[in-house]
Amino acid sequence: MAASLRLLGAASGLRYWSRRLRPAAGSFAAGYSEKMAISKRGSGPTRHWICCHLHVGLPGLQNLCSRSVASKTPVGFIGLGNMGNPMAKNLMKHGYPLIIYDVFPDACKEFQDAGEQVVSSPADVAEKADRIITMLPTSINAIEAYSGANGILKKVKKGSLLIDSSTIDPAVSKELAKEVEKMGAVFMDAPVSGGVGAARSGNLTFMVGGVEDEFAAAQELLGCMGSNVVYCGAVGTGQAAKICNNMLLAISMIGTAEAMNLGIRLGLDPKLLAKILNMSSGRCWSSDTYNPVPGVMDGVPSANNYQGGFGTTLMAKDLGLAQDSATSTKSPILLGSLAHQIYRMMCAKGYSKKDFSSVFQFLREEETF
Repeated sequence: MAASLRLLGAASGLRYWSRRLRPAAGSFAAGYSEKMAISKRGSGPTRHWICCHLHVGLPGLQNLCSRSVASKTPVGFIGLGNMGNPMAKNLMKHGYPLIIYDVFPDACKEFQDAGEQVVSSPADVAEKADRIITMLPTSINAIEAYSGANGILKKVKKGSLLIDSSTIDPAVSKELAKEVEKMGAVFMDAPVSGGVGAARSGNLTFMVGGVEDEFAAAQELLGCMGSNVVYCGAVGTGQAAKICNNMLLAISMIGTAEAMNLGIRLGLDPKLLAKILNMSSGRCWSSDTYNPVPGVMDGVPSANNYQGGFGTTLMAKDLGLAQDSATSTKSPILLGSLAHQIYRMMCAKGYSKKDFSSVFQFLREEETF
């Protein structure tokens, strides 16, 4: 089954993934010199949930989590990239001790300095924690983390809750869920939207697929990292929602970049044009929150030479997933397919490690269009 999973992952448009950027280490340990008292809980099928009645969009969601009076048991976290790093930190802020693993040991250092436990494999995480969150770049990475030689399934305990927040092929999520179920554990897919900024502030949106009876259990943890936790249906529906969202995001980012580039060449000031768009019918997240034009907004990748944020390679990967899903369901995605080709082209022309909003720079430089 592991071999078939790897074949499934390899067919999911993942050839565009390259080594992801690492967030810079900071003085993270200083903020956690005083830790909440923790009482250990035995492992096994019984799970004690603390904030199990939170609702989507409920004001004070995170405060409810932080006010929990019950002791909090360790949570496993695998994958400390641009998104996983701040997500794990938010769990710490809510009092959860962590069992940490990342394929790049340097990514674990600031957590180790803060007193969190770092282990040497996903299997070791599963041995020490019965609630685990994975945040990985591709289907292949997720398959390796769960079904690999030192994967979670080697040592997972019965009754464990495994939440995958990676964006991967829905078919891979479904196959992983079957393997996890054979081990007596529970798998839920819970990809995220909101980007690095929302990950840092704890305002992500989680799209959750899995057994509905387990949703409240997952929501306890996800509510500490996001302001919206939405149940979508069976395993794989969270991934389906995320793929649709990212396809629309890519299309709208390209449209915003094209509109801004055209306006600038027609003599409009970019800040003025952005202001007009954002008070008009063309307004979208790409124009008012994540504008791709350098100098229009502060605190976004376009203001930092397109460093950080959501990589072009990962956007190309997600659009590949959308293309695969469209083919399998015979769904026309004309603009989605064009967006996929544009981001593939960008990867081939040196933009792979830049944020996906660098499509504006790409269009500016490609006079042949």
